[in-house]
Amino acid sequence: MARTFARPLPLTAAFRRWLFRLGPDSDLPIILTQRRIFILPTGAGVLYGVVLIVMLIGAINYNLSLGHALVFLLMALGLVAMVHTFRNLLGLRLTPGPAEAVFAGETARFPLFVENPRRHARYALELHFDGAGETLRLDEIPAGEQRLAVIAYPAIRRGRLVPGRITLASRFPLGLFRTWCYPHPPFSCLVYPKPIDSPLPLPLAAAQSGEQPGKSGLEDFAGLRERQPNESPRHIAWKAVARDADHRPLLVKQFDGGGVDEIRLDWAMTDPGLDTETRLSQLAGWIVAAERRQQHYGLRLPGREIAPGHGRLHRDTCLEALALYGD
Repeated sequence: MARTFARPLPLTAAFRRWLFRLGPDSDLPIILTQRRIFILPTGAGVLYGVVLIVMLIGAINYNLSLGHALVFLLMALGLVAMVHTFRNLLGLRLTPGPAEAVFAGETARFPLFVENPRRHARYALELHFDGAGETLRLDEIPAGEQRLAVIAYPAIRRGRLVPGRITLASRFPLGLFRTWCYPHPPFSCLVYPKPIDSPLPLPLAAAQSGEQPGKSGLEDFAGLRERQPNESPRHIAWKAVARDADHRPLLVKQFDGGGVDEIRLDWAMTDPGLDTETRLSQLAGWIVAAERRQQHYGLRLPGREIAPGHGRLHRDTCLEALALYGD
């Protein structure tokens, strides 16, 4: 059964969600204000503070004026670094873009436009979905400009993928502090069933008459195309293949002008002994193969039927019906 899915929240993630009252951002663009940004010292920052305390104790113990001056100078440097780290995220504007559908097992990619409206550049930004996907790094966003960040998320199973919130972080400039926030753009994308390669069913006319497709006698030669694994070798253009047999794939003759061969891709044609996901994957493989061959095809599922057609829009409509089957 298809369903909208996201990662299950562990206890700590559920606690953070309750603590910070995190939820999808409905107002776009998302503006990072002071209340949304958190900052804490890193391991290097904690060590830096410990060293300053030791130096201060030594300066007091030995009554070293230059030691006091050095400690306060380094402390001021750390405070300035903290302010710059915080300002590196403050005021950024985030605008999500539409995500393209993918097949199960592939990686979904979600575009996010990061705009810097301030008069100073931003550096060393890190973006990733909370607990999943690879970390994307933006080295620099100049003042008054924007950059496109395409954030990856694994599409494990079919349905509507909702990846959840993003962690946007930075350790610029010295790495002593880490500042981060949790923007939650309204991202989602469709995940189609993973297609399984299998021979296409016969066109309706050929299946009803028992003839091979493309033998009506009223068709005109339209050109050549690559041969599919399940096509009869009688339609191979042997003369064209012989010109460059070592480097050219097998070609078959393509005809136009006769009746359009239509393929009916029916749920009932799949093996009832297979599970639902495998049967949907087989239908997805048929749709991809039929579209590759530029054939007209229709789709029939329990409770829904799509009229024959072809083209990218028709393909996406059929695959969407498979992705949301049972939802």
